[in-house]
Amino acid sequence: MNARLTVALLSLFALGAAQPPHVNMQRMSDITNVLASDAFQGRAPGTPGEEKTIPYLIEQFKAAGLEPAGENGGWTQTVPMIHTQLKAPVNLSVTQAGQTLPLNFPDDVYLGTRQPVDRVRIANAPMVFVGYGVTAPERGWDDFKGVDLHGKVAVMLVNDPDFEAAPGEPVAGKFGGKTMTYYGRWTYKYEEAARRGAIAALVVHETDAAGYPWKVVKSPAGEGYAIPTPPGQAGPVLLEGWMQQPVAAALLKRAGYDYDTVKREVRTTAFRPIDLKANLSADIPVTVAHITSRNVLGKITGTTHPNEIVSYGGHWDAYGIGPADAQGRTIRPGAADDGLGLAAMLEDARLFAHGPRPQRTLLFAAWTGEERGLLGSEYYAEHPLFPMETTVANLTFDTLQWNGPVKDAVLVGRGQSSDMEGLLADAAKAQGRYVTDENHPERGLFYRADHFSFAKRGVPVLLDMALSGAYDMVNGGRPAGERWLESFTSTCYHQTCDSWSPTWNLQGAAQEAELFYAIGARLANSREWPQWNATSEFAKVRAQSAGARAQPAGKGERGR
Repeated sequence: MNARLTVALLSLFALGAAQPPHVNMQRMSDITNVLASDAFQGRAPGTPGEEKTIPYLIEQFKAAGLEPAGENGGWTQTVPMIHTQLKAPVNLSVTQAGQTLPLNFPDDVYLGTRQPVDRVRIANAPMVFVGYGVTAPERGWDDFKGVDLHGKVAVMLVNDPDFEAAPGEPVAGKFGGKTMTYYGRWTYKYEEAARRGAIAALVVHETDAAGYPWKVVKSPAGEGYAIPTPPGQAGPVLLEGWMQQPVAAALLKRAGYDYDTVKREVRTTAFRPIDLKANLSADIPVTVAHITSRNVLGKITGTTHPNEIVSYGGHWDAYGIGPADAQGRTIRPGAADDGLGLAAMLEDARLFAHGPRPQRTLLFAAWTGEERGLLGSEYYAEHPLFPMETTVANLTFDTLQWNGPVKDAVLVGRGQSSDMEGLLADAAKAQGRYVTDENHPERGLFYRADHFSFAKRGVPVLLDMALSGAYDMVNGGRPAGERWLESFTSTCYHQTCDSWSPTWNLQGAAQEAELFYAIGARLANSREWPQWNATSEFAKVRAQSAGARAQPAGKGERGR
């Protein structure tokens, strides 16, 4: 740690926390190297890779000085999952305009199922184009207009209705503009299709709107993971996935519509769903396994307010073994995503455990199933081992960069919580850094990492993710940061080349670990209760449990 960072941290710890030992970049590198090694087989849930990962993480939690915080006094929380895998032959076709046209998997469409079935059978299901697949009464928006989707295939555009809106268009600004809202996420679109009774849902892929290329879409290789649906609740659609833009354009053309013209029309409230006069048929064998995966949890019990929790998290899973790349590699090792994030979290845990015990309890979690839909953190949020009402905040590490030191800190989700934004700004300033808003807000990263499971329950959050924007690098400035980000996202994200290297420069990753340490130290040794902004969709959820949180006399929720 350089002299500037040391001085910065000393100034911040004067607020009440102790001076920490140095972040150990070599230890971060070593941990990442182990997690990303071939022996861990890409760390997919329910595989031999998990059987190596969990004991290793428990060993590291112990070595960091943590106490067990899992079920029954142990280190883990069990997470039941359904694991599905599409098998060959994938028979898929569309009948339209008197022709039956095969669809190629995974080049024309990418598919998966989260239903526990041994075969996906769909016979001539009508296909309906439903715009962006959004119903948002609070924004005066409804793409469905009452269309009956029961037994049908919903075809939808990715992102929000105002993503491509020009200034002056009525829809401009109704959602987030270039900043994706949850309505723009494919997860929301699948959920909405299921709520409306669709048998299948296909999202049209365009790289700019999705935030990643087609090879990222198909990286799960036909696998699906899900938390079992509770009795009495509707499950996911039978078949879900993505469709390449030219395939969608051809469907519309055969139905008598021009793709670009339709895209302009769907940005108006006058749009009505389009019967594509097409029918989808599918016959695909599926293997199904009911597995038990695990979250790993450790803690440092607070001295004076042990029932108030400052939560740290990162995910241990990656994409396991998949199709061979050009070099014959099949393991997707997940080194930066999120082995390095876990290493940073473990370093923070070690710093806290070797310093004065905090006033509030610190919780450290390594989540399962993030890559498959935030499954581990979502299961924890539904079955919390520590109450969400008295969880002060969540700080999540997900994909750190290894390109060297940076001048700025990137804020994901501006406008959600001014208090958390203020904490980030204070800590960054103490490091000699400044705050930059994410410069790829269209990627919707606020809704794509494990902190979101906490946000939905009202817990204020911060996400540290290198994919959220190009850093202003000490060496090369923002152009150098953009080159690293573009190279990683287009080449190695969820691919075999996200691997550890001894040539990594982890000074930037160490800055992020120290940044989140400082924020956690401040929250763990104060009476602050960060708030959401009143305009945030999560403010009402948090307000409902305000009575569970002790308030200093004469002070508001933030407690300053």
